[in-house]
Amino acid sequence: MSVLTLLKESLGALVDTDEAVLEQARADRSGHAAAGRPIAVVHAERVEHVQQTMRIASHTRTPVVIRGAGTGLAGAANAGSGEIVLSLRRMTAIREVRPDDLLAVVEPGILNADLNTELARQGLWWAPDPASRDISTVGGNIATGAGGLLCAKYGVVRDAVLGIDLVLADGRLLHLGHRSVKGVTGLDLTALVIGSEGTLGVVVGATLKLRRLVPGETCTVVATFPDVRAAAAASAAVTAAGVQPAIMELMDAASLTAVHALLGLPAPTPGAAQLTIQTDGPAARAEADAIAEILRSHGGVTVVSHDRAEGERLLAIRRSMHAAMASLGTTLIEDVSVPRSAMPAMFDEIARIEREHGLTIPTVAHAGDGNLHPNFLFEGPDVPPEVWVAADELFRAAIRLGGTLTGEHGIGVLKRRWLAEELGDDQWQLQRQIAAVFDPLGILNPGKVFSPDA
Repeated sequence: MSVLTLLKESLGALVDTDEAVLEQARADRSGHAAAGRPIAVVHAERVEHVQQTMRIASHTRTPVVIRGAGTGLAGAANAGSGEIVLSLRRMTAIREVRPDDLLAVVEPGILNADLNTELARQGLWWAPDPASRDISTVGGNIATGAGGLLCAKYGVVRDAVLGIDLVLADGRLLHLGHRSVKGVTGLDLTALVIGSEGTLGVVVGATLKLRRLVPGETCTVVATFPDVRAAAAASAAVTAAGVQPAIMELMDAASLTAVHALLGLPAPTPGAAQLTIQTDGPAARAEADAIAEILRSHGGVTVVSHDRAEGERLLAIRRSMHAAMASLGTTLIEDVSVPRSAMPAMFDEIARIEREHGLTIPTVAHAGDGNLHPNFLFEGPDVPPEVWVAADELFRAAIRLGGTLTGEHGIGVLKRRWLAEELGDDQWQLQRQIAAVFDPLGILNPGKVFSPDA
């Protein structure tokens, strides 16, 4: 009996073989598409649907690709020939909210923005704030170890998850982590699963650590600098001064020009780079004024707004970056992180790579935590070899400066060839062995993170 027949007999109308749906499951927002089309998409609506799908997949040794909203940027949720797509997008329930314990239990398919809309009714919020918050799921955030604009002050996804409900490759259900603030019993498997990109199991529920809505006002500081290195140096100076903004975003000249064109704003000064910084809480006004003085002392033309709505309009320029890049052509959106003090040097490396390869690489950065997003523009569906050569230099430069290949997008397919270089052979082999303990048949997201021929 075929895998498709088994799935349909067990799960009925949840099994989707529509050609358009299968085609959509081949790709995410990275620009990469898997070869061929998957067997079917299973639209799981309950934990039992996930378990049954994995039992069938394990019995037939059929690869499974777990998928949420498909907004990833590394190709980790792309499915091809001979694979089952297990979609969690319909699992959107908020099972429990405990304001007294500052936690919520949710299903993986709920969107970040929808979750926070509901939590705000009780004066709460979940801090992870990726730029894709309106379209990305909590489960996808957990799978990739997502970051976002607020990480420097409020942490990344790993800092905001207490526990995970995980279905293993053979269909068993595990409850990892705890509901208490503290908990160090045994190995921290919750942290291990976060960022594992679907290679260890299927996240079917999460116990999230919440915060109360921040009291006080929000202030926004915008500063323009003659070049991106000066802006990076100024952002490093803010960090060194001990002031902690909620958001500190940097846009270089190429990215700023593209966004202004997309939004119909006046063209910025040629070569100019921009920092957009927000402070929040009771000390927001004093912190914004202190930051403004630092930026002015580093040559920034600086304005401060104490109006929350105006601040969101200013921040919308940064949030429009992806749309602006898409308007220019096909984009390889990269993601490296370096120590914050090394950001000026990393921008020097990007400028060098641009000169030596004849490229323009529009770059934005979460300057508060040293996470940069260089964008490689090209024509056609496939990344040209010369772009990969330039990207190779970019990755090696980040590692040389004490940084990493990825701060928040993950490895997926696009970066797996560089993984061993950063980790070293011993750690790389150990990670593969750990994955094999969770998934001895190798059916969970095969070919993602670890090279299939290694």
